Amino acid sequence: MGSLALGACVPSGHLVQQQAASPTFDPVSFFAGETEGNGVLKIMTKRRQQVMVTGHGIVTPDGEIVLDQDVRRGNARPSHRTWHLRRVGKGRYAGTLSDATGPVTGEVTGNLLHLAFSMKGGLRAQQWLYLQPGGQVSRNRMVITKFGLPVASLDETIRHMHA
Repeated sequence: MGSLALGACVPSGHLVQQQAASPTFDPVSFFAGETEGNGVLKIMTKRRQQVMVTGHGIVTPDGEIVLDQDVRRGNARPSHRTWHLRRVGKGRYAGTLSDATGPVTGEVTGNLLHLAFSMKGGLRAQQWLYLQPGGQVSRNRMVITKFGLPVASLDETIRHMHA
């Protein structure tokens, strides 16, 4: 199967029309507290699957966000993952993810947070999160590649929940 066929199965673009100078995406404040995500996952040779994510984020005294998430794909049992993300420079973030095989890197440009990390099996993930006006909703576009070719994508809306 050629890369053209792969591209037809799994869109590799992201929501560039969502990019704006403001509001500025601050992942520490956005993911602090409760978040809920709803989206659609498309894996190359499988049917689309609904994905629901519930998150609980805590900001540590040194300013790092620790985000615990439960992820439910379709009717499967939820899986758990934990993110650690901290600011390391102007618009730059670094951290870890329990699903990743190496470090997580992040960069903020206006309302866009771009995250990248490696996963098991030679997979590479990139996420583009676009903070929407009002600062309570983010659009998430994730593309997973293998050998540089897209094999899966996720389109998700994440909401910061108020107590």
